[in-house]
Amino acid sequence: MGLFLSGYCKLYRIESKQEYIDKINFFIEKINNSVNKEYSGACWGYNFDWQARAFFQPKSTPTVVATTFIASALMDAYEIIGEDQLLKMARSACDFIIKDLNRTYDENGNFAFSYSPLDKSVVFNASLLGSRLLARVYSFTQEKELIDEAKKSVSFCCDNQRTDGSWGYGILPFHQWVDSFHTGYNLECIAGYMKFSKDFSYKKNLERGFDYYINRFFTQKGVPKYYNNSIFPIDIHSSAQLVITLSKVGKFLDRKELLDSVLHWTISNMQSNKGFFYYQVNKYFSSKIPYMRWAQAWMFYALATYIYEESKISQEILYPL
Repeated sequence: MGLFLSGYCKLYRIESKQEYIDKINFFIEKINNSVNKEYSGACWGYNFDWQARAFFQPKSTPTVVATTFIASALMDAYEIIGEDQLLKMARSACDFIIKDLNRTYDENGNFAFSYSPLDKSVVFNASLLGSRLLARVYSFTQEKELIDEAKKSVSFCCDNQRTDGSWGYGILPFHQWVDSFHTGYNLECIAGYMKFSKDFSYKKNLERGFDYYINRFFTQKGVPKYYNNSIFPIDIHSSAQLVITLSKVGKFLDRKELLDSVLHWTISNMQSNKGFFYYQVNKYFSSKIPYMRWAQAWMFYALATYIYEESKISQEILYPL
């Protein structure tokens, strides 16, 4: 719901149609009705049990990932329609992050937020997503606590960046793989933190990470790789995340040739003639299950972002400064 909300906010910025406002209000209502009220602040989780590699999450367990994407979408809507309740809801989500998530500290006093209140895992993209939301809300409220906590998390994650610019998924021995879309999360979150905080201490981390990302996860034919050392499985999220990462780090126009190649390949090989996108393409078989969250919501948000970035280019051509 958060991804669809963000996507419709992008479309409204292109053309202020009433139908987009109606969709925005529809998803805001659905999101408001699905808040988990058992924690310190507004939070959300998946409506099903799920097993990760490091932990089990029962149905409705709130996570920093789901919560931050939803709260960020509410901030997108707030910037369009200006309803104070949207900012208040996003600020409430910051209380969940600060008060309910566990922390793993390093020797410098920096830390990573846990994935949920039930685990103590260190997953870099999850912690950075929390940091970005804190920084974004700070840009409106100017609360020092929010930006101080965000910076400590960003510092922890950047200190764990590898010398080649990559990140493993986390710090556990079985979290050492390097994949495309989680790397994209890391990059967009560091870029977002710097944008909202005006603290550009991590510019070199972003540059090294972006160089690794753009050079290791996409073939010359536009095939999006899942892992740094393997093409398969080709996952729809890898394609979607490229659009979002390039937009968030300000590289959309610079890498548009690659982006167009990846999207053409994705539409040709991973979109049904019925319109929905497949989950994964593997070497010997494909999974064409039309997952709503993993495939459809992400590609909707990605394509809306692409159209939005295209509209900005057109406006600059028509009305140069």
